[in-house]
Amino acid sequence: MSKFKKKGEGGTPAISTASLPDIVFMLLFFFMVVTVMRDNSLKVQNILPFADQVEKLDKKNLIMYIYAGKPSPRYQETFGTEARIQLNDKYASISDVQQFIKEERLSKREELRDKLTTALKVDKETNMGLVSDIKQELRKAEALKINYTTKQGEASLNLE
Repeated sequence: MSKFKKKGEGGTPAISTASLPDIVFMLLFFFMVVTVMRDNSLKVQNILPFADQVEKLDKKNLIMYIYAGKPSPRYQETFGTEARIQLNDKYASISDVQQFIKEERLSKREELRDKLTTALKVDKETNMGLVSDIKQELRKAEALKINYTTKQGEASLNLE
């Protein structure tokens, strides 16, 4: 007789779940850090045209965005199907463009105000009359650095 008894086939040991909360919180923290929230929610359709000669803009914080196009399907019942302008998160008229540019300039530091660029994100189906009116208002506001955003990523056609 032996002093030691052989253990029978007991199966596999249980998986330890002690580190599971640490892993969950690490993943939660990771996604909180890397997630980028969208600044504006689009209320206009924005199918951008293609361009073959583009230039990438470096500093996104020096760009003022003006969106133009037909209202999105969920807003068409309220605002119709005519092309409209969106400044930040609200619809605006042509006369509001100058005030928008003025407010955006005042929100930046003084040394950066001359470097601001106005980006026009215009739907490819938008009437050029609306774009021309926007450009006239930008001239009146002395916002002469205009950029047309195209479909190739964030690359843009930059006109000065």
